[in-house]
Amino acid sequence: MTIDFNKNKDNLVPAIIQDAVTKNVLMLGYMNEEAYKKTVDTKLVTFYSRSKNRLWTKGEESGNTLDLVDIQVDCDNDTLLVQAHPNGPTCHTGTDTCWKEDNETTFGFLTHLENTIQQRKAEGKPDESYVASLFEKGINKIAQKVGEEAVEVVIEAKDDNDDLFLNESADLLFHYLILLQQKGFKLKDVEDVLKFRIKK
Repeated sequence: MTIDFNKNKDNLVPAIIQDAVTKNVLMLGYMNEEAYKKTVDTKLVTFYSRSKNRLWTKGEESGNTLDLVDIQVDCDNDTLLVQAHPNGPTCHTGTDTCWKEDNETTFGFLTHLENTIQQRKAEGKPDESYVASLFEKGINKIAQKVGEEAVEVVIEAKDDNDDLFLNESADLLFHYLILLQQKGFKLKDVEDVLKFRIKK
């Protein structure tokens, strides 16, 4: 597909900027054909500034550039999705995104689950919460539970019952998240190790 810059009378199309790694939306800008070509040629995300009435490369004053990774065109050929690596805060106010959000890696529901586990640990109500009761019993009990669930996953993997295998896998992952927090870590720390290994 090719972008249709002539759909709008000002020949501008919206360009949604997304972090290529975290997938968070960083900002929204506008490109004309010249800005698009300059972005592709220089690998630095460039917009057409309506206020300055000229091309504007992100970071030309602040140094907080956006390194181009990929550009995709939507189904109507009139909107761009630009994936980039940000060099510093994206918003002119100094925040990571123009929505004042931190540009952090999240794992969707797993991040929500991590936060819930952290909350249960902080509340410390072992009579009301299974998670809190595990934290109260300490590292040995939590590690034992991870070991037990790992064995169950291996056993179910050798059988043909997919439901049991998936349920045991969920139990293993759940208890592993508890163990990570007991050790003071989160999934992001494990991801960092995996990323480091890929670079080798």
